[in-house]
Amino acid sequence: MATMFLQCFITKNSNAQVLQELPYVKNHTQDRRPVAYQFVREADVMWSKIVWRRIELSERANQHLFFPTTPMDGRMSLIDVLLEGIHTQGLIVYGDNGNDEFAKILTVDEVHSNLGSEMQQVQVMKEDGSQVLMNQESGYTSSEILSYLIKELWYFDKQRSVMEVRIIGLCPVRVYQKDPNVPDYSNVQVFWAYYPDIRKLLSNAECFNPQNDAARLNFEDVFEKRLFSSYIYAESNMYDNRSINQYAQNHEILLESEKIKEQIFNFEQDLWEY
Repeated sequence: MATMFLQCFITKNSNAQVLQELPYVKNHTQDRRPVAYQFVREADVMWSKIVWRRIELSERANQHLFFPTTPMDGRMSLIDVLLEGIHTQGLIVYGDNGNDEFAKILTVDEVHSNLGSEMQQVQVMKEDGSQVLMNQESGYTSSEILSYLIKELWYFDKQRSVMEVRIIGLCPVRVYQKDPNVPDYSNVQVFWAYYPDIRKLLSNAECFNPQNDAARLNFEDVFEKRLFSSYIYAESNMYDNRSINQYAQNHEILLESEKIKEQIFNFEQDLWEY
């Protein structure tokens, strides 16, 4: 009876050796393509609503978007996947300009600045022994990305009689303390990514599946299958698309968020006669 032994595939990375203790080569996620959207005609959309959601990574249901804090086992956190797309794949990202999340294209330096990186002057010694001042960029930490904002469109397609949602944009939010002695946190929208532009990037990035290591999810699965917890913080309205916290306070904010969510759910249910 033949016995299958566990193989170790060794790849050289500079001077270190990386051991992959698998009896097969993992290429399923790298070959994935985004699932094609269903074609929708304007005439078939009988109702639609734009809403903005916030995902808090401190919630247990969302921690698969935060970890790993450093790349491991072929996986990266969501922010590291997006930053790799910016640095190596030419992903174009945008800065929020009023109520238009995609009005201003951000440079890589502006993205780094929003992440907390600063230009500092350091002394560098030249070959002749003299010293000169040079500008050097300080590092940033992606672990300060503790929230994500999502802009999405809910609509009812009367041709297929379904309520569907399309994500329009995704925004990582940096949450940090300006002064360590003051318990006050600042929120910075690092950049807005147009979701259709990052679907391929997300579909090729593994995300941890707590049930099965051999059937890893990818980040597109997480968003398309709604495998995250969030709350609505704004909806399209006549008042310059103001957010809920501009007209509600404390627990009223959560109640208003649930009210908007229930209205979307009830619209579809009220169309049917049982």
